[in-house]
Amino acid sequence: MIYIVAAVAGIAGFLFGFDEGIIAGALHLLRAQFPISPLHEGLMTSAVPLGALFGALVAGSAVERYGRRTMLLFAALLFAAGALLSSATIAIWMLSLARLILGFAVGIAALVAPLYISESAPPKKRGMLVSIYQLAITLGILGAYLAGYGFSDSWRTMFLLGVVPGVALFASMWLMPETPRWLAAQGRTGQAQAVLSRLRAAPPQSPIIQTEMAEITRTATSDAPRGKWADLFGPVARPALIVGIGLFFLQQLSGINAVIYYAPEIFREAGFDTGSSRLLASVGIGLVNVLMTLVGMALIDRIGRCKLLLIGFTGTALSLGMIAIGAATEAQSLDMVALVGLVIYIGAFAASLGPLPWVMMSEIFPQNVRGLGMSAATLANWGFNFLVVFSFPVLIAHIGLGGIFTIYAMACLAGILFTLRTVPETSGIPLEEIESHLKSGRPFRELGSPA
Repeated sequence: MIYIVAAVAGIAGFLFGFDEGIIAGALHLLRAQFPISPLHEGLMTSAVPLGALFGALVAGSAVERYGRRTMLLFAALLFAAGALLSSATIAIWMLSLARLILGFAVGIAALVAPLYISESAPPKKRGMLVSIYQLAITLGILGAYLAGYGFSDSWRTMFLLGVVPGVALFASMWLMPETPRWLAAQGRTGQAQAVLSRLRAAPPQSPIIQTEMAEITRTATSDAPRGKWADLFGPVARPALIVGIGLFFLQQLSGINAVIYYAPEIFREAGFDTGSSRLLASVGIGLVNVLMTLVGMALIDRIGRCKLLLIGFTGTALSLGMIAIGAATEAQSLDMVALVGLVIYIGAFAASLGPLPWVMMSEIFPQNVRGLGMSAATLANWGFNFLVVFSFPVLIAHIGLGGIFTIYAMACLAGILFTLRTVPETSGIPLEEIESHLKSGRPFRELGSPA
């Protein structure tokens, strides 16, 4: 049952990736049909992360009041409506508005879906199950690239395809239960125990259900009333806030969304001289993204979050350096170095920096501020996402690809230091134990080590 829950919530991740990536295949058609200045292009492509920023802001408190399931149903309706409006666009401002709506849905779903999975999953499988969300994002990006290649003469069809997963998310989420932790926090312990029994495929009175339910109930009843934004800056939640925001800051500053949104343009700079060849190359990058996310899912609970982060930051820093060297020179002999670096970068990111911030944000915050903490982390994510994507066309005109990728490489080197000094190991540790450690006042980095 838990795998079904994770797969259904993962549809939200597919929509996230599809709505981010579809603009790459449609952009050259839109330029041919509408007059688009660099400023308008930046606003249109960055409308999704901008809308997601506001979606995350609203979702933080709404998810605690209305529940995880209800918010995912609402996001599904917005996904379908935004896709319909995108396909019916008659002006660029209308497309920007549609993508703003899609972004609002992405912001809600990106916060709620990992939370929904994390609160439903057993501790030993939590990392892998939450990573299904990131896998779904990569599948969505690959689907967008395939749609761009398959419908290369019709941008309206590309956008309209987004209605299908939106409807699928709504229909399947309608059949899913609420999380046991949210139900317990609302005082509905009987329902919480029944859902937990269903998720674990064990009788309600079995020892495993009784033990886990006792911990969930204890945490739900011992917490202070629903947390406020100010509580995130208190001594208990602040270490988690620093880790959550810091990981998303570094994830975005590694430049991943500039690559995703503008992959065909990057291939053009690297020498792919036709639109179809650039789109096909982007499909290849999307495939690497999916396959390496599967590798990350296999490793995340096996070697732990911190080791995987260190591997990811090291791999992305080295590969971005290769891209910067290749892009900064005119020598054709270095074009292949840049392309190999790009493939390695996508692989290292997908196995590590892609899923881990989403996984850890769903684990590290105390119950009473979990929604608000995840909201703050995703706000940082979308804010930095917007800045990276919006600035990319401007930066490429002023400092070139070599300069941009040098900046991104330096951010990844900073990520190694951040991980070593700040990030705790949460693999296999129950959410309630993570919360107890935060309340103990010990350094967050020491989580899981003997007192």
